[in-house]
Amino acid sequence: MRNMKILILTHKFYPDIGGIEINSEILANYLYDSGYEIRIMTWSENSSFCTKEFPYSIVRNPNKFRILKEHKWADLVFENNPCLKLSWPLLFLKKPHLITLHTWIQRLDGRKSIQDRLKLNWLNKAKTVIAVSNALKAGTYEDALVIENSYKEELFKRMPEISKTEDFVFLGRLVTDKGADMAIELIEMLKQTDMSLGKSSFKKLTIIGDGPEMENLKVLVNDYNLKEVVNFTGALSGEDLVKKLNEHKYILIPSRWKEPFGIVALEGIACGCIPIVSNEGGLPDAIGNTGVVFERNNLQSLYNNVQTLLNNPLMDRILRSYFKKHLEDHTSKHVSEKYLKIIHKSMYHYEEN
Repeated sequence: MRNMKILILTHKFYPDIGGIEINSEILANYLYDSGYEIRIMTWSENSSFCTKEFPYSIVRNPNKFRILKEHKWADLVFENNPCLKLSWPLLFLKKPHLITLHTWIQRLDGRKSIQDRLKLNWLNKAKTVIAVSNALKAGTYEDALVIENSYKEELFKRMPEISKTEDFVFLGRLVTDKGADMAIELIEMLKQTDMSLGKSSFKKLTIIGDGPEMENLKVLVNDYNLKEVVNFTGALSGEDLVKKLNEHKYILIPSRWKEPFGIVALEGIACGCIPIVSNEGGLPDAIGNTGVVFERNNLQSLYNNVQTLLNNPLMDRILRSYFKKHLEDHTSKHVSEKYLKIIHKSMYHYEEN
């Protein structure tokens, strides 16, 4: 089986950056290092900014003939989130076929479009469907197996030489759904509480990321007179991002929408930040016992839970004591080995038939 040819379908891939892209790269690298022939097929085009090289082929923006050709080449097709425009040859070719669900198959308001219904029906054609959280399994496909996402442990790690002198950090795209404005509102509430207690120093917030809400967030900071305690870094990546996370004690993930999982939580934990997350979707799965959960889109709940944490040093130590085991369960090797077992099982049953 070590010479098995595996075609990985992923709507987006490097140089695009996101949870599915990261997961596709981690799994492809592991399978290649384990001796399998790997090809990636994606709509993400190359660019002059692409500096990373891969030891396997990446088929970008293929036409219909190339899509069919790659499916014929493969012994097994792994669809990393349903992507019907890449996987359609499986209607005609009998191949072992796995699908991983990374997000909800519905519109933001909960409605299901024609495309969503097609994707849900498509799941029934796969040998195995995997969901990245229990919440996603329950809300999308109850027959799915659950394998939670991994993170890049070789990059995201605690740097003991960096002191944790900063308080809160928000990391994410600056759009309304991610709730960066709630993080700013929290800082304002904490400031007002400290002022009422006669304190002269206040909790600080670093916002890492870029997006269409940047200017509105800066206006909010100005309106609250928080320029001294809220800092915008813009988008960061690589070691610059890791160093910045290592400076902070807590990572705020106040998403308004139900995140299917939340790799950013793992990245924060790996850098020594206690995660504070909204309670619906996959974020509670992503943090396990390592962090604090508050009621989604409820600022008072966020404030109350943060105050409890800040005023309870024992709680802080207990949460941090769970970091090591939780991260071990989400290393790229640990998670990829789970996928490999499913791949072997799928091929075994296919060859038997």
